[in-house]
Amino acid sequence: IDDRENWPTVFYNRTCQCQGNFMGYNCGECKFGFTGPNCTVRRTMIRKEIFRMTTAEKEKFIAYLNLAKRTISQDFVIATGTYEQMNNGSNPLFADINVYDLFTWIHYYASRDAFLEGDLVWRDVDFAHEAPAFVPWHRYFLLLWEREIQKLTEDEDFTIPYWDWRDAQQCEVCTDEFFGGTHPTSL
Repeated sequence: IDDRENWPTVFYNRTCQCQGNFMGYNCGECKFGFTGPNCTVRRTMIRKEIFRMTTAEKEKFIAYLNLAKRTISQDFVIATGTYEQMNNGSNPLFADINVYDLFTWIHYYASRDAFLEGDLVWRDVDFAHEAPAFVPWHRYFLLLWEREIQKLTEDEDFTIPYWDWRDAQQCEVCTDEFFGGTHPTSL
């Protein structure tokens, strides 16, 4: 059976419910939009359109992404097998992962095929893209990714830029500048 069907109890027998404006696996962070020691101060983040960023802002953004690719997450590991493959938890299959690839894995995990009983696989399901939660799921996903980069860089003002494609005639961000080139030292 697919572990996502019984999440989170398939891996955990206890979960916390954070109080007030706290969040996180240990309730040690402020909810999005709040800051301060008691998470009571409202904080509005302003995201920039990617083509309105200065050269320095673009370079910082790329540097932060590259740092995330080189830094192992201090808080998270990933499952490398299903709960069934872990012999009901007696043979844990987990691995360290860098901050960037953690979010690649989370996106994959939410949208991968579903494993059914036996060797059956349900290929026509995608919980991240083919369901009513598409927009809120991706919004939350990006907020989490943004938060992890803020923690990694100790830059609480960092925001992920957006691309306003309303008047685009083509994929303006599909360039070496934004998607990376084929240089042998590119990460």
